[in-house]
Amino acid sequence: MGFIEQLEEEPLSEVVRYRSGKPKEAVAFTGTIRKHPYDEGKCILFAEPAGSEPAILEFRKDDIAAVEEQPSPVDETGHSRPVMKLWIRRGSLGIRYEPFEVEEPLRFPGGAGLHDKVMSSARARA
Repeated sequence: MGFIEQLEEEPLSEVVRYRSGKPKEAVAFTGTIRKHPYDEGKCILFAEPAGSEPAILEFRKDDIAAVEEQPSPVDETGHSRPVMKLWIRRGSLGIRYEPFEVEEPLRFPGGAGLHDKVMSSARARA
């Protein structure tokens, strides 16, 4: 099974849902949760797949403070994906996968990416 197929087919089921109220010292991320393709200690979140800024985020399961189930949208074919709100502990390290066009310099849809920001701050210090 390929990387993309595995992400699409394996929902994350081991996360305990939160009971009530907003967890203290946590930040909310909303999207569809999937198992990490090769690391059991991490999960992948497809954040805002239909929104203005879709992203693929990676978090350690130990950094999830709580999970809330959200209304799940249904597409025109009748399929739905469960949408969850993950509360991630402040100070945790997450990874954002960002698309880019392979060019010189790299081009990021929707604005400057991390590479451009790092390079511009390095030029400003020089």
